[in-house]
Amino acid sequence: MTSTTLTGRPPASAGPARSVTARGGMLLAVLAVLAALVIISLAVGTEYLSPATVWHAIVSPDSSNPAHDIVRLRRWPRTVVAVIVGIALGTSGALAQALTRNPLADPGLLGVNSGAACAVVLAVGTFGITSMSGYLVFAFAGALIVTAAVYLVGSAGRGSADPVRLVLGGVALSAVLVGITNALSLSNPRAFDNMRTWVAGSVVGRDWHVIWPVVPFMAVGLVLAFAVSGALNAIALGDERAKAMGVNLAMNRAAVLIAVTLLAGGATAIAGPIAFVGLMVPHVARWLVGPDQPWIIGMSALLAAILLLASDVLGRVIMRPGEVPVGVITAFIGAPLLIVLIRGKKVREL
Repeated sequence: MTSTTLTGRPPASAGPARSVTARGGMLLAVLAVLAALVIISLAVGTEYLSPATVWHAIVSPDSSNPAHDIVRLRRWPRTVVAVIVGIALGTSGALAQALTRNPLADPGLLGVNSGAACAVVLAVGTFGITSMSGYLVFAFAGALIVTAAVYLVGSAGRGSADPVRLVLGGVALSAVLVGITNALSLSNPRAFDNMRTWVAGSVVGRDWHVIWPVVPFMAVGLVLAFAVSGALNAIALGDERAKAMGVNLAMNRAAVLIAVTLLAGGATAIAGPIAFVGLMVPHVARWLVGPDQPWIIGMSALLAAILLLASDVLGRVIMRPGEVPVGVITAFIGAPLLIVLIRGKKVREL
C-alpha cells in the first residue's frame, strides 16, 4: 500500500513528484488536445467539412445549408456523447481503483456493466423494447440495482463493506448476470439483433433525447467523486489509519459506489459497455500528475474523453463508408497501451 503523510497526501516516494505549476501546465495541454479533437470530430466523417464551415455551423447556423445540418444535427450530439461518456468512464475507473486499492479494477468489476446489459436483455426479451430511450431506462436501473446488491453482499457479516468483499461480490454477481444475459440472447437471436450496436459500444445515432435524461445523474456522480477524492487519499493508508484521521469509511465507500453507479451506469446506458477506458486511463493520469486523488480523478476524466473522442473519429475513417463501433477501437488501442504501461513501469500499488 502506498504510504502517505498525515495530511492525506502521498509523499514524493509514492510516485513522480509534480508541482502545482507542472500539473497546471499538463491540464492546459490536455484541455487544448480535447478542444482540437472536438473540432476534428465535427469536421471528419463520410463528408469532410472545413474548420471554417464547422465554426459557422456552431456560431451562426443556416438551416438552408446542408453542411450546417450535418454538424448541428448529427456530429455535434455525437461529439457531446463521446465526451460525456468518456468523462464518466474515466472518473468511475479512477474511483473504482481507489476504492478497491486494486490497479486492475474498473467499473465492470463492481457489476455495473453486467447489470446494465442484463437489464437491457430482459427488457428486449420480456417487454419487446427496441428503442434507445427504452434501453436507457432499463440499463440505468440494472446498474443501480446490481451495485446496491454488490454493496449489500460486501457489507454482510461483521463490520462495514471492505474492498475485498466488494470485489468478490461484484465478480460473483457479474458472472451470474453474464450467464443469464448470454442464455437469453441465444434463446431468441432475432429479438436481439437491434442490440448488437449497443452491446459493441457505440455513440452512433445518439441524440439530445438520449443525452438530457442522463446528464443530471452524471453531474451528481461527478460532484460526489470530487467530494470524496480527498478522503480517498487517506483511505489509501489503510482502514485503521484512515479512521484515526477522522475518515468515515462506510459513508465514503457508499458515496464512491453511488458515484461509480451514476457515472458508469449512465455511460453504459447511453453507449453500451465500453472496455479498457476505465481500466487504462487512471494509470496514465497517475503517471502524469502523481498519486494525489483529486488530480487523478480530474485528469482521468479529461484523458478518457480524449481517448473516446479519438477512437470515435478513427472508427469513422478506417472502414469508409462504414464505421467501426467506438468500443471496438478502444479495445484495440487500450489493450496494447496498457501492456506497454505495465511493462515500462510497474503498476503502482494503491
